[in-house]
Amino acid sequence: MPRIEPIPLDELGDEPRRIIEEGVADGTYATPIPLQIFAYRTMQLQMTNAARGVMGKHSLLGARIVELIRIRSAQLGECQPCMQSRKHDSITDEDVACLLSPGGSQLTEQERLAVKFLNLLSADHHAIDDEMYRELGTVFTAAQIVELGFTCANTMGVHRFIHTLDVFGTSPPVIAYSQDQVDSAYAEAPQLST
Repeated sequence: MPRIEPIPLDELGDEPRRIIEEGVADGTYATPIPLQIFAYRTMQLQMTNAARGVMGKHSLLGARIVELIRIRSAQLGECQPCMQSRKHDSITDEDVACLLSPGGSQLTEQERLAVKFLNLLSADHHAIDDEMYRELGTVFTAAQIVELGFTCANTMGVHRFIHTLDVFGTSPPVIAYSQDQVDSAYAEAPQLST
């Protein structure tokens, strides 16, 4: 069981249940479990689903690079559900294997550098220096580099968070399901002094 017990599907409101059921049915999500946890905050589930729905669309990087970044980020964050899913038809098992060792792969120069940037941002962001930006500038525009940075940052954080939830864990949940936890905050939140 994940650290935060997923809301049972039959306890979900109509909109969260629709998002989860449709997303799993159409292959957008490999498993409903993270979404059943995100549903504790309905707005978060809606925002996550909306972001997932446009990920790669209208991208200056292209949907394939965005998907490669998403998969590599899942690998780095050890996010099992996200590592398993493929959201772009062009992604092959060979492509996924190349993400682990992009140097001698079939990846394009843009794809290779996007993965390199993500790897550095994840492991040693101080290593992203002038030379790295010069290298990016040989195959990406400034607008694409900005999109690359935000795409990498967003996916890394989400994947690391999902990993901390221990989605496929077998221990009892740390936080058990309770309907009063949905869309609520502690009433006695500490007040900041001014």
